[in-house]
Amino acid sequence: MDARVERTDAQVVRDVLDGDRDAYRLLVRRYGDTLHGHALRMTGSADEAADLVQRALVKGYRKLGSCREPERVGAWLFRILANMCKDHVRSRRRSDIPLAKVQEVLPDDSDPEADAVGAEIRSRIWGALDALTPEQKEAFVLKHVEGRSYEEMAAVMDLSVASLKMRVQRARKALRGLLEEFA
Repeated sequence: MDARVERTDAQVVRDVLDGDRDAYRLLVRRYGDTLHGHALRMTGSADEAADLVQRALVKGYRKLGSCREPERVGAWLFRILANMCKDHVRSRRRSDIPLAKVQEVLPDDSDPEADAVGAEIRSRIWGALDALTPEQKEAFVLKHVEGRSYEEMAAVMDLSVASLKMRVQRARKALRGLLEEFA
């Protein structure tokens, strides 16, 4: 097994800062999928997600020397991406927000009427998620879509657990209101 794979995040950060530019690839491999998954859930677009992740990783590389806790570089990179996602969602006009591409959960031979109803429900849910503030959407996605604990959320978002619980509660309340409008 390659010895580079076994290096800690702090060791990899040190190596990159010491001039080993290839070492950064290890961080990209470790955290790229997680970053992309979050960006995809925040934007609803694979192309936008890929672009945001690439921009976040480039920014992370350029600013790696400012990472105060190299052993938590994954959380640091996540924060860079999360901020970019929130800015991106804020900058899009409401009418331009695409609905997330949700995998079909029904088998191919299922009832077409049930498929249509399921698609309508998913459309309404994603539309309601897109109507949340970027902060509420981020908190809701981390908690209820990605299944993270409040402690994990606090670590990557650099917020208190109490603040995050409040954001999630507000997001739920807003979603309830938005979804009741559709009923």
